[in-house]
Order: sequence, then structure tokens, then C-alpha cells
Amino acid sequence: MAQQRRSREELAAIAQRKEHAKEMERLSREAAKGPVDVPFLLLVLLLMGIGLVMLLSASFPSAYYEEGNPTKYFMRQSVFAAMGVAGMIIVSRINYQRFRGVAKLALFGAVLLLILVIIPGVGVTHNNATRWLRIGPLEFQPSELAKLGVVLYFSDSISKKKDKMQTLRYGIAPYAVILLAIAALMMLEPHLSGTVLILGTGAALMLVGGIEWKWVGGVLAAAAAGAYLLIGVVGYGASRIAMWKDPWIDSLGDGYQMVQSYLAIGSGGLFGVGLGKSRQKYLYLPEEHNDFIFSVVCEELGLIGATIIMVLFALLILRGYWIALQARDRFGSLLVVGVTTLLAMQTFLNIAVVSGLVPATGISLPFFSYGGTALLIQLVEMGIVLSVSRQMKPSRAG
Repeated sequence: MAQQRRSREELAAIAQRKEHAKEMERLSREAAKGPVDVPFLLLVLLLMGIGLVMLLSASFPSAYYEEGNPTKYFMRQSVFAAMGVAGMIIVSRINYQRFRGVAKLALFGAVLLLILVIIPGVGVTHNNATRWLRIGPLEFQPSELAKLGVVLYFSDSISKKKDKMQTLRYGIAPYAVILLAIAALMMLEPHLSGTVLILGTGAALMLVGGIEWKWVGGVLAAAAAGAYLLIGVVGYGASRIAMWKDPWIDSLGDGYQMVQSYLAIGSGGLFGVGLGKSRQKYLYLPEEHNDFIFSVVCEELGLIGATIIMVLFALLILRGYWIALQARDRFGSLLVVGVTTLLAMQTFLNIAVVSGLVPATGISLPFFSYGGTALLIQLVEMGIVLSVSRQMKPSRAG
């Protein structure tokens, strides 16, 4: 009799949990019909628009000399921008809870692509780095997908653990293994900046997820030791450190790019030489439409114009973190923190590199640098943030 009573109670509890799950899903569907965060959307579109204008200005000399068509890079980027905006709108209309179902697949797929890159004859090499895969006419960096894969998987997994995140077994070890494995694959390319972005984003998600600060100190110490081994022992990037300290010691060799970047920034002065009137972009400054496009921004728009653009990035980043604070649940909050941290770190590092604050490394400026697939993925990530913003409580939205 007692066993039958327990069975009935268990069945009733299961039925109650199922009913609760259905009710939560219904509420989630209703919440997902809310409006997107308009300030965040407008900032994304504004930065993308300014980025396309600056790309046209920065790229037309090299596009003319290399492709015979001064608008070639701009037109290609515009196509991907249109695709990205469409993707952002579509993703923003998806209930972000659906992203839980693809989190593991996204991470596994990204790792598989990173492995393919380092297989001789498969990966595509540019500037002594093998970071790309080619599918037909398209080239893309699997590291871009790896960033998104880490954000999705970590957000899903961490959101389910809560207090367990403070333990080594559940909160530190599994995520550290994933990050170290991805970092090892990316350093074989080598891709130092991408490795820093993924490690930094993963660490931020773990910290927000509830790990103790002492583990953060340990990770920073390990990162410092790894950087010392790479630079001081192995020698990777040693010349970049030397050129960072004083690029003028080899201004026509390894320090050439930084010298030209300094000349571009310095020539801009307070108000700039005028939109489209940069001199350094005429085959003096390498990567002028890619990693070093912000140097052209400084030259043409001056300190005031560059500052306005930096303020727009800061407002977008702050708005992203505000959305994370107002998110409906832990998973949504972690998703937005991951995407926003990626954007913040990439923006800061790119501007720091072109201005000489940190040693040069290949890292693009979001929404500005040439790279169609990277722009497409960035806009899809913005769509994820907008999807989360749909489910903010009306009383908190604004």
C-alpha cells in the first residue's frame, strides 16, 4: 500500500513537473514576441554603416591596384553586410532558449574545423599564418565560429550548474580543458589574438557563472607563464615585441607597418585630413582596409572623429552589458555577456594595436575591417543579443 502511494505521488510529481515545463515554455514563447532593444539595434546599424563608408575610403587604392576595380572590396563587404543584417533579424526573432539545442554541436563543429585548418594542404595560408579554410570562392576563419561555439556551450552548461561552479571538478576543470584544447589548436596556426579572445571570453563567462576569484588569479598567472615561454623561450613574437618598443630601429623592415600607422594617426591631427583624403592608404600602410583600418579613420577623421567612433563602440558595449543585467534568466544573461565581451575585447585590442599600446597581432576591428564572413558572424551574434532583449520584462526595458 505504501509503495502504491509512493508511486502515485511520484507520478503526480512527474506530471506536475511536465505541466510546469509546459507553462514555462508557453511564457517563454509569449515573452519572445516582445520588441527588440532599439538603442542596441540602432548602435549596431550605425557602426556598420560608418564601417562600410570607411572601408570604401580605405580600400579603393588597393582594390584598384590588386583587383582592377576600386569598389571591389566595398561591394563584396556590402553583400555580406546585407546578408548579416538579414541573419541578425532572423536570429533576433528566434527564442534564444532554442540555442541550447545547438550549443554542443556548435562547439564540436568549431573544434573539428580548427583541426582541419592545421592539416597540411587543407588550411589556407596568408602572411605566414594558416588560419583559413576555403569553400568554393569563400574563405573563412574557423576561429570566428569557435568564439561563438564557446559562448553558446559555456552559457548553456554554466547556467545549469549554479553553486557547482565553485568546485574544481564541475566549475573549473571541464571548461579549462576545453579552453586549453582550443587554444592549443589555434596556436598551431598560429593565431595569438584569436586565442586571447577565446580564453578571455571563456574566463569571463566562468567568472560571471560563479567561480571564485582565486581561480581567476591562477588563470592569469598561468597565462603570464605561457606568454613568457612563447616569447622568452620559444621566441614566438619576439620581433613583434622589439618593434613594439621601437619600430624605428627597422622602419623599412619589421617595424614598417607600425611606423606607417603612427604616421597615419599623427597626420590626422584634431580634425583629420578629410574623408577619402588619406595618403597612407595609397599602398604605404599595410592592411589598411583590414587590421589597420582604424589608422585610416584617425588620419581622415582626426582625433574628434576617432573619439566619436570609440564612444559609439563604448555605448554599444555598455548597452550589451545592461541587457545582460536585465535578461530573463541565467542562460540569457550569460549569452549576452559572452557576445558583448567578445566585442569589447576585440575592439579594445584592435585599437590598442594600431596605436601602439600593445604589440602588433592580427586582429580585426568589428564592423569596420574587411572580411565578409567575419562581419556576417558578428551580426548574427548581435542577433543573439537582440533575441535575449526581446524577453526583458517591460518594466525594465528602455
